[in-house]
Amino acid sequence: MYKHYPDIVIQQLGLDNCQNTVVGDAMTRGVSGGERKRVTTGEMAFGNKYIMMMDEISTGLDSAATFDIITTQRSIAKKFRKTIVISLLQPSPEVFQLFDDIVIMNEGHIMYHGPQADALAYFESLGFKCPPRRDVADFLLDLGTDKQSQYEVSTMPSNSIPRSASQYADVFTRSQTYGQMMDELHSPVDEKLIEDRVKHIDSIPEFHLNFWQSTLGVVRRQITLTKRDTGFLVGRSIMVILMGLLYSSVFYQFDETNAQLVMGLIFNAVMFVSLGQQAQIPMFMAARAVFYKQRRSNFFRTSSFVLSNSVSQIPLGLAECLVFGTMLYWMCGYVSTVEAFLLFEVMLFVTNLAMSAWFFFLSCVSPDLNVANPISLVSILFFILYAGFVITEEQIPSFLIWLYWINPFAWSIRALAVNQYTDSSFDTCVYNGVDYCADYGMNMGDYSLSTFNVPTEKFWLWYGIVFMGAAYFCFMFLSFIVLEYHRYESPENVTLDSDDRGNTSDSYGLVQTPRMDMHYLVPSQPSWDLRVLVKRR
Repeated sequence: MYKHYPDIVIQQLGLDNCQNTVVGDAMTRGVSGGERKRVTTGEMAFGNKYIMMMDEISTGLDSAATFDIITTQRSIAKKFRKTIVISLLQPSPEVFQLFDDIVIMNEGHIMYHGPQADALAYFESLGFKCPPRRDVADFLLDLGTDKQSQYEVSTMPSNSIPRSASQYADVFTRSQTYGQMMDELHSPVDEKLIEDRVKHIDSIPEFHLNFWQSTLGVVRRQITLTKRDTGFLVGRSIMVILMGLLYSSVFYQFDETNAQLVMGLIFNAVMFVSLGQQAQIPMFMAARAVFYKQRRSNFFRTSSFVLSNSVSQIPLGLAECLVFGTMLYWMCGYVSTVEAFLLFEVMLFVTNLAMSAWFFFLSCVSPDLNVANPISLVSILFFILYAGFVITEEQIPSFLIWLYWINPFAWSIRALAVNQYTDSSFDTCVYNGVDYCADYGMNMGDYSLSTFNVPTEKFWLWYGIVFMGAAYFCFMFLSFIVLEYHRYESPENVTLDSDDRGNTSDSYGLVQTPRMDMHYLVPSQPSWDLRVLVKRR
């Protein structure tokens, strides 16, 4: 049954025609408002929940859609023996008749709680009668307001008729319906019910699936969502190919002795594979909103969501780096060894993942997109300035040098430069007719690295790979911490510093005004004006 449960829910909610349509948002056209409500209802119905509580699900829906949804929920409650509580505002008569029990609340007070069929008889005993042509739901909603006088038929003294919500609550607590409910609650519980509770309720874990099952399911969903986003995939593919061809054709077979050109191309390659991830911030923010809703209902663990997001980025990052890096490496004329090429690709790949994790972290820690985008741009500015190319290490002030050593761009550029110039082909004094040992006291590779204050030891390449991998895991861990313990699910409360009560204590004095044939207009309706003429006394 559980295998086909999605199809059952789709049919029950009448979503057959839109099951392959995106839900949509403010920028993307999707399903209608009523269908969106039903999608959320079906989404929350998964998990074999014994109790479902729905708050004002009819808002924005027409009466027909509301009737269909409530009918479906009644069918689910009867067939699957579930308890479903739904709060509605002004339900139609057809919808009202679908409920077994009703609760009437007013100003936080319970005016009535009992069988729907007994509601009219109960209020008739209080001196209120529903007219024949009046909807029962509207009649009940008018009670406890200034409209209830039209329903009073009792000959009892007016002071004994409840007027306010608190008076209705007091009367209800003395009613037979309330007494029967309290007797049932305080009566000894059947042992079979206790056994059922222990077996079916207490045994329910916080999450229905274990960690690996949950993670695998979320990974599959994330990959499916990525594959369905054809606009992003096609646009990103075209950009990767075009930029790869552009860089490769402009810098085709560059001069290895021109260290500034080689380092500049490395710098641009790192920027491209890194900043391309910044475009995913809106996608991350949209996914975060869905995560908040589903995590609140214990669909999956926070760690499963973070891990699935990181895993789904691996195929995209690997494809981008392979296509872009291959064209750039071989057409521009980097060291033509398989080992150097593979290390070049690995470095680009871990840089891509680390920066994707960084922008994912910014999406998690920012309240909204209007904050995430500026923060990401500022971080990019620092990454570029302190990467060791625009400003070399020796030119950075000592009190800001820490920005250089924690900069992912700097570690990636340093590693790629070491990978290029520590090759054995550059470990020579004479290169292209220039004796570097005689002129500069070092071989050609060391001299090229020294122009940008890059260390010449080979281990800096491995350090760079390790650092980027550590940065990737660090950013994902921080994202997990933020998503688990600090969520922006509701707007922050705002407390006014000024005291508004002072306005109520201001004193006003009477002022005499002229009364000589004063004429003015009081607009009341668009179609007519009330004209008032004040004559002199």
